[in-house]
Amino acid sequence: MGSPPESPRLISLPDSENSAISIRAKALVFVDPASVEILRVIEQVGPSSASVLILGETGTGKELVARHIHHVSGRSGAFIAINCSAINPQLAESELFGHEVGAFTGAHSRRTGYFEEANGGTLFLDEIGDLAPELQAKLLRVLQEGEVTRVGTNRARPVDVRVVAATNVDLERAVLAGNFRMDLFYRISLVRLRLPPLRERPQDLLLLAEYFLTRYCTQLKRPQPMLSEATVQALQAYPWPGNIRELENVIHLALLVSTGNLVRPEHLQFSEALAGYAKPAGHGEGPPQAEIKAGVLRLFRSPGENLLRDIEELVVCEAYAYSRFSQVRTAQLLGVTRNTVRTLLVRHGLLQESRAESALDEAEE
Repeated sequence: MGSPPESPRLISLPDSENSAISIRAKALVFVDPASVEILRVIEQVGPSSASVLILGETGTGKELVARHIHHVSGRSGAFIAINCSAINPQLAESELFGHEVGAFTGAHSRRTGYFEEANGGTLFLDEIGDLAPELQAKLLRVLQEGEVTRVGTNRARPVDVRVVAATNVDLERAVLAGNFRMDLFYRISLVRLRLPPLRERPQDLLLLAEYFLTRYCTQLKRPQPMLSEATVQALQAYPWPGNIRELENVIHLALLVSTGNLVRPEHLQFSEALAGYAKPAGHGEGPPQAEIKAGVLRLFRSPGENLLRDIEELVVCEAYAYSRFSQVRTAQLLGVTRNTVRTLLVRHGLLQESRAESALDEAEE
């Protein structure tokens, strides 16, 4: 991957009064190779208007990354952050798109929605996987048309908003389960950024710990202690199920209970009960067959009407795309005949029957 670029290893982000999400940590660390690659992508796609989907576990800093994308975008408008899971279901459309006076009971004044507030800037939709299905359809229309219509009026208002979304759930799996619209998924995920968990970014860990030490020592107005060698080893050995947010809490509490000029292991309070849910750094995901089996077992709990056909379609579509839409390579990949591949492609709408017969005739000639 090469050596890190000459970018600051610690990027401080400006405060924002427009966020509907409280945020404590205001710095991004890019020193681990995995983080350096993320920074490269951010600074490459940031100045564009491309939608970005940020994937990662809870506490990995998804909003911080969204703020940095806005910061490097050069957009003059505001950065507006909202949590989709916290939106009042009864008022969700009004909050996103606004409303006029008298649009519903209690609408005594006009309200500007989040989209209009973010006009010319960036709208960060955190936990977008929790968005209700009816709102997914309306959000898709806004993104397609570039305009919003307030509740209580038919007048559409143009908006120039860059959408950055984030989730800690598997949206592709949600699409397959029918819980998230496929067209919306592709609309919001032109660029996909996966934030590795802290346990996969060992070189970022100590720099982040030092950052939180400095920050909270300044708040507490006390000299900054050092991390003992045993403390460093304890920090590096722990799997951090809560990621950066948990690290911040651990360092903050360690400063509150420690005395002297050293932070020792006994000052660290880890969530041992949750640690088992996190995979240690360097551990793989396990055999692909085991992952597929686990996924199939989850599908069995909510199979839908055509489970086998849905699974077959997924395998065929992915194999065809992986093989660069070559029937021969797809047949070789799946270990079946080309005739079988043609039949499957027709069945799942990837090839017209007339074209399949024409291709078969040409092959026989």
